[in-house]
Amino acid sequence: MAAAVWTDRGRRAVTAAGTAARCRFKHTATKSQYDALVIGGGHNGLVAAAYLQKGGVKTAVLERRHLLGGAAVSEELFPGFHFSRCSYLLSLLRPHIYADLELQKHGLKVYMRDPHAFTPMLEEGLKGAPPRSLTLGSDLTMNQREIGKFSQKDAEAFSSFVLHLEKLAGAIHPLLDAPPVDIPGVTSGPVRKRLAALKTLMPVVKCGVLAPETHMPTFLFFILVDLSNDVIFLLKGLKLGRNIPDFYEIITAPIMKILNRWFESEPLRATLATDAVIGAMTSPNNPGSGYVLLHHVMGELEKEKGAWGYVEGGMGGVSKAIASAAESYGADIFTEKDVGQVLVGSDNATRGVVLKDGTEIHSKIVLSNATPYVTFKHLTPQDALPPEFFRAVDQIDYTSPVTKINVAVDKLPNFLAAPTPDGKPGPHHQCSIHLNCESVEVLEAAYKEAMNGRPSARPMLEMTIPSVLDATLAPPGCHVVSLFTQFTPYHIEGREWTDLDREAFADTAFDWVEQYAPGFKKSVVGRDILVPQDLERIFGLTGGNIFHGSMSLDQLYLARPLPSLSDYRTPIKGLYLCGSGSHPGGGVMGSPGWNAALTAMDDLKRR
Repeated sequence: MAAAVWTDRGRRAVTAAGTAARCRFKHTATKSQYDALVIGGGHNGLVAAAYLQKGGVKTAVLERRHLLGGAAVSEELFPGFHFSRCSYLLSLLRPHIYADLELQKHGLKVYMRDPHAFTPMLEEGLKGAPPRSLTLGSDLTMNQREIGKFSQKDAEAFSSFVLHLEKLAGAIHPLLDAPPVDIPGVTSGPVRKRLAALKTLMPVVKCGVLAPETHMPTFLFFILVDLSNDVIFLLKGLKLGRNIPDFYEIITAPIMKILNRWFESEPLRATLATDAVIGAMTSPNNPGSGYVLLHHVMGELEKEKGAWGYVEGGMGGVSKAIASAAESYGADIFTEKDVGQVLVGSDNATRGVVLKDGTEIHSKIVLSNATPYVTFKHLTPQDALPPEFFRAVDQIDYTSPVTKINVAVDKLPNFLAAPTPDGKPGPHHQCSIHLNCESVEVLEAAYKEAMNGRPSARPMLEMTIPSVLDATLAPPGCHVVSLFTQFTPYHIEGREWTDLDREAFADTAFDWVEQYAPGFKKSVVGRDILVPQDLERIFGLTGGNIFHGSMSLDQLYLARPLPSLSDYRTPIKGLYLCGSGSHPGGGVMGSPGWNAALTAMDDLKRR
């Protein structure tokens, strides 16, 4: 069982302990009746609640834990050290949600990172010089200089590659902010309903997958233009056009097929490949890994495309701001309200929920921010759905490679490749620091070990040190370090993880960090080790999967989480999915919550 280990040195290092910053929202008591109930106070559930309440639907959020945020949470694990315990960076949050909910007004503050990636090498420096490293940021000249250490050809190609990715990622944006195409509605039923369902094709048209130069019927195109009421905007929105083959390739191909075509230097290819496997039990050489990379570069922060930043106070600051916005509209938000089951009537429609303490709360609709597996296997009466439906739910892939290690240190790591002997942060300290990422071969070996049921002996490590930009996270002179590690299996050769296994894997990870930054192990004053089973138990992430389900091609868009569930509605009338297990998937994005809320409100209007 996961435990935060606080050393005696840690107690001596911190003389003044703060109070745990918990994002608590607790009213005196729940009402017996609401229009809508949201199960789970993760960021998507909070987004859904905010939009429902803003739309006049009286809504309550019921969170199982003592604090809000789901995986986007801040916790004081050791006195004075505040961690983004699970999710740790912000980029994918949709700009319209940020603006609509006025999150900045509600306290959300983000520290931008530039540069953003640092890959040190394990090698002997030449003639007494430090080992080489690769640092990437927004400065094109710096990027070319850094990449040029390894390949001048790659240095010249990099800017074109970034523009290529940005074009493909930008084309996806219309798809993020709307439900998938209503295939049954378009292809069957009365003409009026079929014409109404054509509106769901608009995002596909805007991204350019369906465009006049494709085989789309002319009459259909002009119907869509008429429905949009904005011909000029639509035509400008055909983003993919003749780039459709490139788009198809990147979402289906192994990322190495693409990277090998663009680049020749191993550190650059491996650094880029990490974004194609982060959070996914896959190899850079596996088909579909290209989409995972695209998913991680499609974000935007402070109007800077592809940027990632640290939230002040930790990722719980995002959840706290969304919750504050929802409350400002009138939503009720509760912590420590553990839902036992969704209430389903004889007409197979929701009636509300019953808490594990026996309290019944009634509502017209229920939105579940839990994973699809938890929603249907744990929260739904098993006689409410047919056996074949549960068999389909059982087939959803929740495999996770992730072990998250949160580390309290009493001094800043000092990297051999970029020495800072004075203890002051260098530009590289604010980056995602990629360790054991010098070559794709190392990543591939780590993946294969996990697939064989063993934690990687040389794991891929993504280190972040948010306290170099956000001084609120740690006592003076100290820092919080996040190690997002891969690859670790859910079971070790078929058995459960033990505490000894957890400690041994953390020791392995620290031994590797030590090779890049000597003195790191002595600086550690506390560590919190979360293997896949811990991520499942604490945060409700089935299988420990941070995306609420694999982001593989068979679980995206029309098939997320299943073909029958892609529009957020479930076979139980009035029960909706609003978490990352629904389209468009994982990351602190908010789109599943937004899309589900709008779908539910449309259905309420038709009642």
